[in-house]
Amino acid sequence: MERKIKVFQIGCGKMSKFIFRYATEKNCEIVGAVDCNPKMIGQSINTIVENINPKITIEDDKKLEELLIQSKPDIAIITTMSTLNDLANTLRICAKCGVNTITTCEEAFFSENSNPTLHEEINRLAKATNCTITGAGYQDIFWGNLISTIASSTHKITKIKGSSSYNVEDYGIALADAHGAGFTIEKFENDIASLDNISSTEREKLIQNRKFMASYMWNVVGWLADKLGFTITEMDQKCLPIIADNDLESNTLNMTVQKGLVRGMSAVVTAHTKEGVEIEAECIGKIYTKEECDKNEWSILGEPDTTIVVNRPATSELTCADIVNRIPDVINAPSGFIPTSRLTDPKYRLKNLNEYVEKEQ
Repeated sequence: MERKIKVFQIGCGKMSKFIFRYATEKNCEIVGAVDCNPKMIGQSINTIVENINPKITIEDDKKLEELLIQSKPDIAIITTMSTLNDLANTLRICAKCGVNTITTCEEAFFSENSNPTLHEEINRLAKATNCTITGAGYQDIFWGNLISTIASSTHKITKIKGSSSYNVEDYGIALADAHGAGFTIEKFENDIASLDNISSTEREKLIQNRKFMASYMWNVVGWLADKLGFTITEMDQKCLPIIADNDLESNTLNMTVQKGLVRGMSAVVTAHTKEGVEIEAECIGKIYTKEECDKNEWSILGEPDTTIVVNRPATSELTCADIVNRIPDVINAPSGFIPTSRLTDPKYRLKNLNEYVEKEQ
């Protein structure tokens, strides 16, 4: 593509400051932005990141369809909510308008194993208008392609085991709520943990009825099995509260999380496969104490055993860099709601992004 890629930003919170800068520095043109926060609406995107187009004003997200039709972007980037149900209307609008879309929504990473009904609806809409929708970000690399790359140097795999921790303060209110941050133990048990104390038959009914609360690793385990060619025969999920030992200030929740309240959760997903390989993945999302930091650790057990540990990853920046680097892949991909497990492997982009686009838009 000879011209700049036109990008439309949906959600102008904490992640957008990186998205705006990274996309602009890779020669993309920001053609529009929306948010639901009244305090953001009417501001120039230049107030979020300096030295980018000051003429682009953040609009009310209720005007999204109208703005997409007017601006005709090559791709929309969604950095708002964490579940597919929360993004349903936004994704429908993007698909209806035929706009390629990439989102940091964790469930969108592999939503066909947690919300197949809505996934297929969006998939049909995207195919009808010849656009591509996918979910990516930190998980695309550090919970997905990094592990599949290590697997490629393994003779025989018996188990894949992973654990990743992150500070919910870095990702906004939606993610904090999804992890029970600020909840009482009773509220956590009622709203989150109790949903896992069910049979596989009951869980499948919830999945088909769009009511299953999937932890992030539920989708990651599905993605890994899809990427590596395993057939899952059984999956289980357990969510456990992490209790504050001392009072913690939360800027995201705008409150003090008092001692004894929930500051986050650990979610462990275990899958058994037809091939005999077990996949166990844990995500730990919590409000950090001063001593804590992000950590990502994965082991592939078999012949040989391999463990990789990444301490203090810049999770927000890595998420946004993956999203921006993935832009050409999404534009080049076949139409539909496609997980990155079925896209080309991610790459570092040395040149301007438009130089990697094969399709004429």
